[in-house]
Amino acid sequence: MSSVKRRPIVLAISLVLLAPLVGEWLLGNQPITGLGWIVLLAPMYGCGALLIREVARRSGRGWPTILLLAAAYALLEEGPIDQMLWNPHYNGFDMAAAYADTRVEALGTSMGLIQDVLTLHTIWSIAVPIALIEAFDPTPQRPWLKPLGLGVTAIVFVVGSALLTYGQIESEKFIASPGQFVASGLAILVLVIAAFWMPSPPSVAEATTPSPRNVGLAGFLLTSLLMLRDVLAELLSKWVVAGLWCVVVLLGIALVWRWSRSPQWNRAHGVALASGALMTYVWAGFQHAQYLGISPFIALAGNVVFGAGAVILVFLAATAARRPIEAS
Repeated sequence: MSSVKRRPIVLAISLVLLAPLVGEWLLGNQPITGLGWIVLLAPMYGCGALLIREVARRSGRGWPTILLLAAAYALLEEGPIDQMLWNPHYNGFDMAAAYADTRVEALGTSMGLIQDVLTLHTIWSIAVPIALIEAFDPTPQRPWLKPLGLGVTAIVFVVGSALLTYGQIESEKFIASPGQFVASGLAILVLVIAAFWMPSPPSVAEATTPSPRNVGLAGFLLTSLLMLRDVLAELLSKWVVAGLWCVVVLLGIALVWRWSRSPQWNRAHGVALASGALMTYVWAGFQHAQYLGISPFIALAGNVVFGAGAVILVFLAATAARRPIEAS
């Protein structure tokens, strides 16, 4: 097989591996000694990200579709798959107490928890890995998989997610109510429908965009604000923090929507935005890893290794993004 034919497969496999590495290990939710767990997590995280990317690109859609499908994935993972949205003692943590102040009884969960789920998975589990891996593709709008590969990816995602669901039910001894499953299913369906209804932003000749460096800085600052939720919650009402989350998210959407309409916007800007968000996970990983229950040395070693890997990836992706896009 020639390198030209092999490259899309390399990109697809890279995305399948990068999504769980960012979503779990860079964030500090998994120790470096637990890298073997990627075999169980990649089918859900990685195949989920790859399916979203392939469906969007095959249908000729852009980033609005990818982001809305990523939000649907977020609710699917933490809803029907592992049920964290409703489990009051998920993974041994007192989730009910941690999110009690913003609990909405009609939903059977917390507004703060829903916001955290949407933040972490929409941005970092799905969007950031897709943006960074697409930087290495000289024709980023093309599908990477043939129909057979797409079908295999879907099967692996479904089987992997089902196994994780079974494992969670067995270990947690918790199953959500039928009403909660139905409500989450409807929310996911609405997001999927919206993903294929939402148009891409039209280009506006007079619109301007900052340099990629400044776009990356904005991405870092805005996503860092989202990750400072726990700090703000110690100073303000948690409902105020929930409101501030909405402000930051809407501000980010408005800025990116405006900037991306400029003829000056190119994939270097998109990679910079994703890179800024990735750097937020680097500092957040040092904070999260201290709660892993392992030796500080191993936790720190993991942070350093994955943080360094993130920096190298950002450099390589930024370099690749400066190359001209080729015709599909």
